[in-house]
Amino acid sequence: MDRRTLLCGLLALTAGGGGLTACGAGPPARRPGVGSARPGDRVAGLADDPVGSGALVDVAGDGQLLLVRPSDEVVRAFNPACPHQGTAVNPPAAGVITCPTHASTFDPVSGAVLTGPSPRGLAEVPVSVAGPDVVLS
Repeated sequence: MDRRTLLCGLLALTAGGGGLTACGAGPPARRPGVGSARPGDRVAGLADDPVGSGALVDVAGDGQLLLVRPSDEVVRAFNPACPHQGTAVNPPAAGVITCPTHASTFDPVSGAVLTGPSPRGLAEVPVSVAGPDVVLS
């Protein structure tokens, strides 16, 4: 159980259930990674991710990936969970991927950590281009 789940549960108990609304009683959040997607499943369309950009994309089931397209020939996908504490990183801006929690930065082409506190880079998820689509490899 993570801290947020524990705190939301405690709020719900002390607020007579009213704390659940503040903690997000809506649908479950997307989890970093491929979710229930399998090799060959579509991740995004190339047109959805122009050259020089990146975006968090939802994948089959409840997964979410960071898709980055640094050049016309290169499309990369990363698990967006920062290796430091698991916060979803932001898509690339000003040439770096940044974790909003403790400001670790990552290279958008390789996922390598540029500045800490993250102990390592982002985990790459293999993808390929199939016609107009980006698919899991």
